[in-house]
Amino acid sequence: MENLSYYEILEITKSANGDEIKKAYRKMAKLHHPDRNPNDATAEHKFKLCNEAYQVLSDEQQRSVYDRYGKEGLQGGGGRRSSGGFDDLGSVFEEMFNGFAGGGRSRQSRAPSDKFPLDMGVEMRISFKEAVFGCEKEVTFNAKTSCKTCKGTGAKDAKVTSCSQCGGKGQVYVRQGFMTFSQTCPACHGEGTMASEKCTDCKGKSYTEAKEKVTVKVPAGIDNGNRLRVSGRGNMGKSGVRGDLYVTFEVEEDSHFIRNGNDVYLEVPIFFTQAVLGEDVTIPSLNGEVTLELETGTKDKQHYRFKGEGIADVHGHGKGDMIAQITLTYPNRLTTEQEELLQKLQASFGIESKPHESLFESTFEKVKGWFK
Repeated sequence: MENLSYYEILEITKSANGDEIKKAYRKMAKLHHPDRNPNDATAEHKFKLCNEAYQVLSDEQQRSVYDRYGKEGLQGGGGRRSSGGFDDLGSVFEEMFNGFAGGGRSRQSRAPSDKFPLDMGVEMRISFKEAVFGCEKEVTFNAKTSCKTCKGTGAKDAKVTSCSQCGGKGQVYVRQGFMTFSQTCPACHGEGTMASEKCTDCKGKSYTEAKEKVTVKVPAGIDNGNRLRVSGRGNMGKSGVRGDLYVTFEVEEDSHFIRNGNDVYLEVPIFFTQAVLGEDVTIPSLNGEVTLELETGTKDKQHYRFKGEGIADVHGHGKGDMIAQITLTYPNRLTTEQEELLQKLQASFGIESKPHESLFESTFEKVKGWFK
């Protein structure tokens, strides 16, 4: 299974979208999960490969690098991953195994008396340049405030009654086969109480909403899926305390630079004569330009690494590298003069210009013997 591509491991095509990748991963992870295959080393190994495949293919940048350079390209990033892939992986496991070992963990906090989370999240789309160098951006969002009229109960005059579905317990029990699981009551959402009559101001929601704006200072090096916390700008509960606002970033792709962690890849087209001669070529970098000193006889897909020419680590731990990948190009057609010159050049190398002859000489004799 190690020799399979990540797409083959998850049994999907290279054109699969995000939802199809997640669905395939859930199917394969359930099939090979160690809890369902106790003492089965093969299943455990396949499960790890499924995780590895999903972590790469569920992240747009990782997937782009993998599609273009394969696993070798991912190794250039030192194993770094953007946090988005792992966050998503955690949510998949919560969906798959919710109810086991006490159920999934809560991803947002709220006060026991509030009917909505105090912390809230928004998404912000920024350009590749803004992510690399940092910027200031204004974000607009709707913040909730606990309704003062009904004291956050959602009930007219704050009058509530015991929930008829769960009997005031906030939990209902569901039987699956021979096992019974407790779940949050869908009618009262775990409150144990219901409004006798809906509040006329909040329409029974227990809160009101208002549009707000805040300017966020985006640090240099922010990556796809990274979150930034803005303290005290979330929803406001009954006590008057506000939660935090979490901004999750989506970074646009660049037409030339491909990001992998703090490293960036740049595809450099080189004419075959430049590669043979080993010329110096000026190429762009994030900070302007650098000189690429080609080795004589540079090969197609060969990598050249420029230390410290990558992206600054968002936590201040140095900078990544820029990796230039060579793509050899050849002429589409030759003039008569060019063809004659190439033939003369080839002849000047003598036997060196026809390596296949010495390589297959014994093979030709062997094949002839097969037909005697």
